[in-house]
Parts: sequence; structure tokens; C-alpha cells
Amino acid sequence: MRTQAPDFWNDAKNAERVMKQVRELKGWIEGCDAVTRSVEDLNVLFEFAKEGEATEEEVDAHYAETVRLVENLELKNMLQGEADEMSCVLKINSGAGGTESQDWASMLMRMYIRWAENNHYKCAVSNLQDGDEAGIKTVTLQIEGDFAYGYLKGENGVHRLVRVSPYNAQGKRMTSFASVFATPLVDDTIDVVINQAAISWDTFRSGGAGGQNVNKVESGVRLRYQYKDPYTGEEEEILIENTETRDQPKNKENALRQLRSILYDKELQHRMAEQAKVEAGKKKIEWGSQIRSYVFDDRRVKDHRTNYQTSDVGGVMDGKIDDFIKAYLMEFGGQE
Repeated sequence: MRTQAPDFWNDAKNAERVMKQVRELKGWIEGCDAVTRSVEDLNVLFEFAKEGEATEEEVDAHYAETVRLVENLELKNMLQGEADEMSCVLKINSGAGGTESQDWASMLMRMYIRWAENNHYKCAVSNLQDGDEAGIKTVTLQIEGDFAYGYLKGENGVHRLVRVSPYNAQGKRMTSFASVFATPLVDDTIDVVINQAAISWDTFRSGGAGGQNVNKVESGVRLRYQYKDPYTGEEEEILIENTETRDQPKNKENALRQLRSILYDKELQHRMAEQAKVEAGKKKIEWGSQIRSYVFDDRRVKDHRTNYQTSDVGGVMDGKIDDFIKAYLMEFGGQE
């Protein structure tokens, strides 16, 4: 095997690329083997049931498990995009509406953190800006693990909350909005060109809880990057703030990693746009549009793209959004 060669790790970047391919192939093999075993066991159980040695309930339970394994494999087949296997940077911004929308943004942050925990992803919080009275104005979550971006890319867009607001004295039903934007977290195996001359840095004192050191030391970093689109010539300033740690060099490293992710995503969006021109007949995915409504009073969460909905509002807010992710990928995943 190539991975057993004595000089395999001499080229660390290439070695990591090969190991990623090995992990991906291993995942497919294990998934197919699990389905095969489950189907074989189901056939045996069915024969036992015909002879009265197994119950109908046992057959039904094993059948449901077999279907789950097949659907999981089918879902994974929808994650064939170049960036799907990467980790994810998820940014949440509160919409207009002050405290109510800022509270909604913090609820979404908790939802995605719980989802990451439920799926054994590593989740780090950076650039958290508290709301004026409650909630948050913005936050960036770094969710690391295989296929995190592939699963979360469908969360892009505006999320709408309808509830009786605890911040309204009249107890009125209010509507709040928050936007979610997912980009792939680029690793060292992806080549992204950064113009060092276009970078400028500022430092500042990190606010919020964390002890006296946070407020006395300028550990927070602000990266400004003067980006010029190579295809249109348009120019824009990319602004990234990172206060993830008390170590300024580490925060700079994290900010640069996020910049690489943004630049990669811009190139990816260009490729998707070019593909869309060629495949104009395919259903278009509207990035940034209202995608999902969370109606607390009616106990209903509905995705407007797939029409999938559930009455388990509490479960959704605790991070149980896999069924929404699955519905999105099964409808749109193969079209990207």
C-alpha cells in the first residue's frame, strides 16, 4: 500500500490528500457492507418468522433499520460536490427588529451547536457580538468534521421565527428574521491564492466574559482584505474579526483560514453559476432567500423549498434538523 511506503509522509500535504481519499473510500465500503449484512439478516429473520421462530414486530423493526441504512447511503451519494466533504464556517446574523431578532439569532446559534454535538463534530465560536439587551448580533461558528459543509450548505438563507414575544409587554405575536450563511472551511490540501499585499490588520481588546485578561490585552484581530474579482473586475473589502482565543497569533491564523474559505467559496460560487447557465432547465437554488419558518404557537417548523415540516419544535431547536437536511439534499443534492 502507498500509505505504508517509508517516504509516504515526506510530503505532508500529499499524504493528507491520500489519507482523505482512503477515509472516504473506507466509509463507502463500510456503508455498503452494513447494508449487505442487514439485507441478509432480514432475509433470515423473514424465514424464521414464517416458521414461527420470530415475531412480525421483530421483522418490521429490522426492516426499518435496513431502510435507514440504505437511505443513509443514498443521502451520502448526494454529497458529491467538490467542497461537500469539508468542514464548515457558519455565520449567523440577526435581522432588523432589535432585541427580538437578536434573541432569535442566539437561538439559531444554540440549535446549530447542538446539531454539531449530536453529530460528533467539533464546534468553535468566533466573532461573537452580543445583542444590545439580549441575544446576539452576529456569530461565526467553525464546525469541523467530514462532510459538515455538505450537510449544512442547505441552511443558507433567511430563517423566520413567529412567536408571542417575551420582550413585548402586550404579548403580541411577532415575526423575526435571521440569516445563515455557510461556507466550506478550506484545509491545507486546497490551493487558494491570497495576495499578501491586499491584507491589512487591526488589533483590539476582546469584549464580553472571560476574565480581566480579555479586556486588558489586544488579542482580538481584524483582517481587511481588498478583493478583486478575477472574472468581473469588481472590488470589495472582506472584513473578518476573530476573538476565538486570548492568543493573538492564533486568532490571526484562524482569521487567515476563514479568508481562505471565503475566497474558495467565491470560486465555487462562480463555478456553480457557470454550471447553472449550461443547465438552465434544472431547478434553481435561491441562496439568501427565506427558506424556513419556525412557528412556535402552531407547533410547526416548515421548509419552504422541500415542504418538509414537523410539529417537534422543541426537538428542532435542540438541534434535531437532520430530517430537514435530508429532505433538502434528496431534492437538490443531485442537481448541484
